[in-house]
This record gives sequence, C-alpha cells and structure tokens, in this order.
Amino acid sequence: MALPIYASPLERVWHWTYKVICTAIFIFLIAPILIVIPLSFNAEPYFTFTEKMLSFDPEGYSLRWYDMLLTFGMQAPDGPRDWSWWRDVLANATWFDVAWNSIIIGFFSTILATGLGTLAALGLSRSEMPWRRSIMAVLISPMIVPIIITATGLFFFYSKIEIQKWGVPYLGIIMAHATLGIPFVIITVTATLSGFDHSLSRAAASLGANPRTTFFKVIMPLILPGVVSGALFAFVTSFDEVVMVLFIAGHDEQTIPRQMWNGIREQISPAILAVATILVVVSIALLATVEILRRRSEKLRGVTAG
Repeated sequence: MALPIYASPLERVWHWTYKVICTAIFIFLIAPILIVIPLSFNAEPYFTFTEKMLSFDPEGYSLRWYDMLLTFGMQAPDGPRDWSWWRDVLANATWFDVAWNSIIIGFFSTILATGLGTLAALGLSRSEMPWRRSIMAVLISPMIVPIIITATGLFFFYSKIEIQKWGVPYLGIIMAHATLGIPFVIITVTATLSGFDHSLSRAAASLGANPRTTFFKVIMPLILPGVVSGALFAFVTSFDEVVMVLFIAGHDEQTIPRQMWNGIREQISPAILAVATILVVVSIALLATVEILRRRSEKLRGVTAG
C-alpha cells in the first residue's frame, strides 16, 4: 500500500521500518524451510552444504535420500524395479508403512474431530445456548494447555480403562488426535456460522422441511467451506503430532513424526530431510486449499447477507 502524498517524513520512516521488520520476521520464520529443502538433495550423507552444492555442481545433488524412503526396510532393495520390487516396498518399506499408519490415524481422527466439532459449533452459534463462553473455553482448551500435560493425562486415563485390551488398532491415538483437532473445527465452523442467516432455517421449517433436511440442504452447503477447513487443520495436526504418539502408542504403532524422532535419536540420516521436505510440500498444498475455501466461504456469506 502506497503512502499518501501528505505523509510526514516520520510517517515515511516508520512505513519503511515496518516493512523491514516484517521482512526480517518472515525470513526468520521461513529460513529453516529454505535450508531443509536443498539439503534433502545432498549427494553426501551430511546435514551441511558441501562445496559441490555451493558451487551448483550437478554431482553435488542427488535423489538418493528420496529413494531411500522406498528402499529402507526392504528385503531386496537392489533388485530390478518390477512389480515384485514394488510389492516388496508395500510389504516391507519402513517409511511407506509409517506413512500409511499416519494416513489411517489422520483420516479417522479427522472424521471424529470434524463430526464432534461441527455439532459443537452449531450449538455454540445459537444465542439461546447457556454458558456459551465457558463451554467454548473448555472445548478449545487443548489448543492452550501444553500438549505434554494433555498427553500425560490421557496416558493415565487410558491405562486406567486398559484401552490397549480393547483390540482396536490405533484407537487411543485416534481419540487423542481427535481431541487436538476438535478446537480447530469449532473455531473455523463458528467463524463461518457468524455470517449465517438463521432466517433461512426458519424459512425451510415453515416450508415443511424437517431438521435433518434443513441441515443437509440449507445449513451444510453454506458452512461446508468452514467444515472442510477445520477438517484440514485437524488432519495436519494429527499428521504432524509426535508427543501424544510417544506417550500413548504401542511399540508397533509407528507414525511419520515418531519415525523421524527415532531416526534423529538412533540413526541420523538425511532421509529425514527428504521426509521433512515432503511434509512441507503437503502442508503448503493444504494451506492453499484452506485459503481457497476461506475465500469461497466469504463469497457465500456475502451472497447470504445480501
């Protein structure tokens, strides 16, 4: 935004100082990502830039660490890459296995968090709801309370009810991650409902629509961008979470963050940088999707308000 022509010299100095400060903060936040991405293509097993990388020599760059994500844990990693090789990847590759576990846990925890969070947001959006602020504070508390405290509490709770004996794989992690994801769904859906015209629900009821039809035909299409945005945040939260997994998961319930944690502690390998780069790309894609949905939600609220 350009300064007006009548801006004083002091205002102009502050304007450019403000831009410099914002740029410095942005660089400080984005620098780790800018360092991790090129290091994941390092041809050498180091976490530093080699001379060949700094001189942009093609021999200094390689996809070996991305290839290692497929071959690590395989029975015959050096065999011909035919259908039997890919079957070996699906059956034995460590990183593929933990990625699949993360997707399963993230999917079911997102479904649970989205359903419960949307129902809570619908209730909290109604003016006649008693103790709305107090209930909202309790529901979003997992975002505020240090996650290690929540993980410790869930650990003792799960031990008390012996959830590991229920025979449902990943149940404890899914419920724990849903607990972390619900606040994001509540916040995004509540923000979407802030511009919702409740007279539409009354109009649908006056035309004979039952509550179920009103919700799916009138309310849901208008709040869908907020629901999907909350679901994406819940999925990213689950996909990136490690503290809960360390406290609750069994030894055979490995996820990507836990495997990265184990790799840093036991076997330092630049393959971790390759995984981090993939996660960064996935996160950027999800955030771009959230932004598109946010703009669509604003357009829908504008049409509704009109």
